[in-house]
Amino acid sequence: MTHDEFNQYCQSYTGTTYVMQWGNSHIWKVGEKVFAIGTTDNDGLPAYTFKTSDLNYDFLKQSEGYRPAPYLASRGLKWIQQTASNAERDEELRYYLSESYRLVSLGLTKKKQKALGVNQDV
Repeated sequence: MTHDEFNQYCQSYTGTTYVMQWGNSHIWKVGEKVFAIGTTDNDGLPAYTFKTSDLNYDFLKQSEGYRPAPYLASRGLKWIQQTASNAERDEELRYYLSESYRLVSLGLTKKKQKALGVNQDV
């Protein structure tokens, strides 16, 4: 997945905002809370970071092409970085990005969720 494809996908979610920060990282937020980060690794390749459930974190941290997210995971947060990309991984990434969005948006106050129009069917 390219950064343009990543940005287009993240933009499709309700109530999201985009900012470029942290050394030209593509940061996607819902309700001012980060749910996805697109960066370029040391080899010049795209790398994508997202929040996970405890179960997915334990699984992915041991899977090829994934690693605990630099900085975030070292602080005890359940964030993973995908470091390898291909068509199959792109499909997985879309799933994990949607889960990250869901987890982060569910952590917002009910008032903020309602204002953003997210999780109204939950």
